[in-house]
Amino acid sequence: MERAGNRLPHPTLLFVYLCLLIVLLSALSHWLGLAAQHPVTGETLQSQSLLSGSGLRWMLTNTVSNFVGFAPVGTVLVAMLGIGVAEHSGLLAAVLSRVVAAANGWALSASIVFAGVLSSLGADSGYVVLVPLAGMAFASAGRNPLAGIAAAFAGVSGGYSANLAIGPLDAILAGLSTESVQLVAAEVSVNSSDNYYFMLASTVLITVLGTLATERWVEPKLSPHSRPEPAKPAPAESSGQARFGGVLLYSLIFIAAVLVASVPAEGALRNPDTGGLIQSPLLSGIVTLIAVYAAGAGMVFGYNNGRYRKADDWIAGMEDSMKTMASYLVLMFFAAQFVNYFAWSGLGAILAIKGANLLTSVALPSTGLLLGFILVCAFINLLIGSASAKWALLAPVFVPMLYLLGVAPEATQLAYRIGDSSTNIITPLMPYFGVVVAFAQRYDKNLGVGTLMAMMLPYSILFLVGWSIMLLLWMWSGLPIGPAGAGFAA
Repeated sequence: MERAGNRLPHPTLLFVYLCLLIVLLSALSHWLGLAAQHPVTGETLQSQSLLSGSGLRWMLTNTVSNFVGFAPVGTVLVAMLGIGVAEHSGLLAAVLSRVVAAANGWALSASIVFAGVLSSLGADSGYVVLVPLAGMAFASAGRNPLAGIAAAFAGVSGGYSANLAIGPLDAILAGLSTESVQLVAAEVSVNSSDNYYFMLASTVLITVLGTLATERWVEPKLSPHSRPEPAKPAPAESSGQARFGGVLLYSLIFIAAVLVASVPAEGALRNPDTGGLIQSPLLSGIVTLIAVYAAGAGMVFGYNNGRYRKADDWIAGMEDSMKTMASYLVLMFFAAQFVNYFAWSGLGAILAIKGANLLTSVALPSTGLLLGFILVCAFINLLIGSASAKWALLAPVFVPMLYLLGVAPEATQLAYRIGDSSTNIITPLMPYFGVVVAFAQRYDKNLGVGTLMAMMLPYSILFLVGWSIMLLLWMWSGLPIGPAGAGFAA
């Protein structure tokens, strides 16, 4: 797969070709009358041709909004403004050198995968913050930085449904599951915590499997040519005299300010309607908070260690970080067009419904149904990136069906999360896949989409197989998957 991936065109050119392919496929599908019935509304979803008059008008008038509104664009640029200052000042190099000294070898891999799993509490911040930092950490340790990027990507995206705490995704999925099961059982509901015990154990599982894949298969197979020359450290770092006192004080003040604004029920960073943290400014603005913190810490470190003397110095750090994002912006322009073309044509939704109908026609026991559902979700995830969008489409079909067959709605939701998370890291349709490609190309200019897919394949297979086995063992043991006795039986 890696050799085949290396023969693929430049990632940007690949998305250009994919855009053209979707345009042609949409026209062919419309001509053939490809359609599917929506499981909730009963509406017939007809494929739309991008070569029709309405399609051409849509492409022309939405080109700019497709790009500007593409989620990875703004979040990455904002994060890189702050991280750019922290990197330019020498703070990141100094911190990473201490981290590497404290955790090397398998411990470094495990800590990065574990941090990636936990990062899902901050929505998509792990993609734009942890992934590049992991590459730097591995490079500082004299290891291949691509392995660090792979480990972080596996933790952030592959382990998106595992965590030590209940996050925003739990609430979103539970709400959709409740609406779906109440189509056949009005008194049944699904709580945000109903998958918590299983997700808690999954955090350990994903950390172990991600570390195993990094150490055993991924890093040993990477080309030595992707290992960069060691960066020349700043004087303060090489002498071991880097001063962190100011950064520590700044960090304490920043954390205290965030706590004051988020802990009290009336805090400015809590949801003004519910008073909670779900869908709150704290979580939705986490990338901005990280950028502000990183920029401030970088400035303090730079002034304390003689790297900065005037404002022009740290502004140069922001400018330097933006210079490195030029190729990324070009890639994201065409990736945004492709993702939106695919959505507008209706091909993704129709294929998802067709796959769901196929599984419902097969008579299997509960374990077989759940395992089959995991595989269907893993495949559909290659076509539709958003976890909540897919569940909004699939839940009304599978939750009532499996409930009538004796499977609890929280168990169906759990199976969906396993399938959805396992293939996030090998599909170019996942919005942040291009982000990871851009970060990886800092160390290997020849790296393409196919190469990253090959690099992440061991993680995907291990997660899918390991999680499925864990699901079976959990079912056979009769353990609850969440508080209040949430389990597999309806």
